[in-house]
Amino acid sequence: MVGVLRVRGLMKMVRGCGCCGHNSRMFQPSQHDVRRFFCAAYARDRQRLPLDPMQTLGARWISEHPEYHGDLMDEAVALQADYPVEAGRTNPFLHLSMHLSIEEQVAIDQPSGIRQAVDLLAKRRNSMHEAHHEVMECLGEMIWTSQRSGLPPDGLAYLEAVRRRATR
Repeated sequence: MVGVLRVRGLMKMVRGCGCCGHNSRMFQPSQHDVRRFFCAAYARDRQRLPLDPMQTLGARWISEHPEYHGDLMDEAVALQADYPVEAGRTNPFLHLSMHLSIEEQVAIDQPSGIRQAVDLLAKRRNSMHEAHHEVMECLGEMIWTSQRSGLPPDGLAYLEAVRRRATR
C-alpha cells in the first residue's frame, strides 16, 4: 500500500491525539504553500544562499528542469498561474512535487520493493531522472484509477507497474 504520498518537510505532523503518542492530524500544504516552497528554493539556490535539507532536494530537481525556471522566477505570478490539462502544458509544481514524492518513497522503501524497482529502472535507463519520469506515469495511473473507482490507491498494482517497466 502506498499510503500517503508524503514529502519530507512539505507534510508535517502537527498534533497528536495525546493518549498514545501517535499523530492523528497532518498538515497538508495548499497549492500556494507548494508553489511558495519551490519558488523560494529556486530563489535561494540562484542567490547561493544556504538551503535547508528539503530546499536542497527541491533545488536539485529544479536544476534538472530548466524549462520550469521561468515559472519559478516570480512567486506572485506563480501563485496565480493556471495549468489546465487542455492547454497541453505540464504543471511544473505538480511535476516537481512528484519527483519529491518518489524520492521519499524510495528513501523509505514504501511500498516495500519500490527502492529496488526504481534502482533497476534507473540502471536500465542510465538515468535516475528518466526513471522518475516513468515512475510518475505509474503513480499518476494509480491515483487516477483510485479517484475513478472510489477505491483506495493500489500500492501493489503501482509497484508491479514500476517493476514491469524496469524489466522490459
